[in-house]
Amino acid sequence: MTDFSDGADAKRAARVALLATRRALTAAQRADAAASVVAELVDLVRRLRPRRMTGYVPVGSEPGGPDLPEVLRAALPDGAGLLLPVLRDDLDLDWAAYTGPGALVAAGRGMREPAGPRWGRSAIAGAELVVVPALAVDRRGLRLGRGGGSYDRALARVPQTTLTVALLHDGELVEALPAQPHDRPVRAVITPSGGVRTLDGAPGVDPPTSAGRTRVP
Repeated sequence: MTDFSDGADAKRAARVALLATRRALTAAQRADAAASVVAELVDLVRRLRPRRMTGYVPVGSEPGGPDLPEVLRAALPDGAGLLLPVLRDDLDLDWAAYTGPGALVAAGRGMREPAGPRWGRSAIAGAELVVVPALAVDRRGLRLGRGGGSYDRALARVPQTTLTVALLHDGELVEALPAQPHDRPVRAVITPSGGVRTLDGAPGVDPPTSAGRTRVP
């Protein structure tokens, strides 16, 4: 694992380094990573059978691929709902139901989001599984995003017992990340090589097994 925790500009330096590494991935590497991460996430969804979950539409080099919402919707039990984020002008997140790729519209920061009715910022609190993007996550569960603080605000509304999962490329689960008071941890990550891994420092999570993975609920 990498340690990015030292230095006053550590967060900015870590973000720059991680984005550069992602951009250097070939199309084949991204496709392989997306297939592995999605397979693990679909297996998790089928085991947990949430009645409501959140996801997002990966952009650029984010793991998961642009078809992730459609794959997740197909994995959910009948009648279950998938919420996707809607970026507000204040960079907080609202939520709307995913009803299909034809209902997605272009939004700020390269995002695509549902065009349907907004459910409000607190809708994430009712999700049984929360899937979020990240540039990196450390062993405590602290995540590094792109700097807008949107997901930190959203995760602050999620009950501590809810399973929150960040999707990563290999090498993005690191030893330590710089933290600020507003940073909110996730409870688990999915990487192409490591699969689902819960984190020993995250709230409400049992320590990992010797094999490096832990069982999720």
